[in-house]
Amino acid sequence: MALSREKVLDAALRLAGEHGLAGLSMRKLAADVGVEAMSLYNHVANKGDLLDGLTARVFESVPLPGPGPWDERLRALTHGLYTAFSRHPVVVRALATDAANPRSAGALKFIDAMFSALLDAGLDERGAARGYRSLIGLVFGAVLTETVGLSGAAPEATELERAEPVVAWFQRSVTADGLPSLHRALPSLMEGDCLRDFEFQLDLVIGGLRASVR
Repeated sequence: MALSREKVLDAALRLAGEHGLAGLSMRKLAADVGVEAMSLYNHVANKGDLLDGLTARVFESVPLPGPGPWDERLRALTHGLYTAFSRHPVVVRALATDAANPRSAGALKFIDAMFSALLDAGLDERGAARGYRSLIGLVFGAVLTETVGLSGAAPEATELERAEPVVAWFQRSVTADGLPSLHRALPSLMEGDCLRDFEFQLDLVIGGLRASVR
């Protein structure tokens, strides 16, 4: 079966998820798709193009909503991006560290759909830009919290030794006398449902956008 840019990028996305960005190399990718490393350069220009491309694939995987109320479209797009990034959290880390950018026509169509919904809400251009950054930041933060929060760890951090697990350290250190508010909230913080939290946060942002137009 002929190799294509899409197949190369999808293989790179899978390898990055398994081994992290540091573990993704042209040599490993070439072995995975069954070609010599030099053959990859027929489909990707360099490592930067590879990272940009696999990031764009995640944006392109989000379905674009049809016509409808602006808030429903915005919710569908934001929720779709959260779902896509939850499947590939390594891409969020690449974006957050500026190691990759979603450079593709498909990714731009997703961003354009976000701005279309925000402008249809009645926001001006500056308000739409702020709304977009807020929603993207919400998605990034939610995915990073889900994968690197108190109850989890980034793949590259799991091999580091600790004298005491972080959860145990929090439970021991947060006392009712010294930190009464945090002690009261700690059980709920530990058992947090990331998807439910994301829905709550998304409601807050969309409600705030609606109120700002009024």
